[in-house]
Amino acid sequence: MGLHDLLYAAYERRLRRSLAHASLPRHVGVMLDGNRRWARERGAATKEGHQAGADNIANFLGWCEEAGVEVVTLWLLSTDNLNRPPAELAPLLTIIENAVADLAETRRWRINPVGSPDLLPAETARRLKESADATRDVQGMVVNVAVGYGGRQEITDAVRSMLVSHAANGTSIEELAESLEVEHIAEHLYTKGQPDPDLVIRTSGEQRLSGFLLWQSAHSEFYFCEAYWPDFRHVDFLRALRAYSERNRRFGA
Repeated sequence: MGLHDLLYAAYERRLRRSLAHASLPRHVGVMLDGNRRWARERGAATKEGHQAGADNIANFLGWCEEAGVEVVTLWLLSTDNLNRPPAELAPLLTIIENAVADLAETRRWRINPVGSPDLLPAETARRLKESADATRDVQGMVVNVAVGYGGRQEITDAVRSMLVSHAANGTSIEELAESLEVEHIAEHLYTKGQPDPDLVIRTSGEQRLSGFLLWQSAHSEFYFCEAYWPDFRHVDFLRALRAYSERNRRFGA
């Protein structure tokens, strides 16, 4: 083991100790950003960057599991990404399908696709559903895989679902408008029944949400990391947890 590895290990141990009695998040959302730039800086094909990013997902989930996180939401493909050129989108979809299937095969985590399946190619939607079905009885950490996901689309789908549900029960528009509460919409989100994300991480140095969990992240803490997703390490995750533990969460108060 070289000097760099020794220093890294020592720093990692120190970070772990600092979190021994810290308040840690129940739900972590992560925007896996920077795969294309990672590939471009290495003179590699774009799909190699996406594959390198996919290869880092299981590591990240293991770190979350070790920290006691209950729910993880991985943003793998936005609705905007569906407009990418077919030459890039097709291999990306295959990488996502295979990555999610590999996670399901471990049976460590319960896979829960979130997004608009109607916007996805039929094969992608089918394979995501297969992964979810295969882990339905798994009692481990819930892993939301956001594919074909957009925050505005989610809220639109939630309102549509709510209206259809109330119409089926005979509620008029006037009655619904009079009784409408925030919780009524929340009950129809893709993540219904789950705690809202306590911590949202975005890699690659970008400092914006880009529509990720718009509704659910109203009181989330955000952590922006310079590393591209394929280079995101355990110490980067521990730093995010440390930053989270040092914040005074007031939930809008």
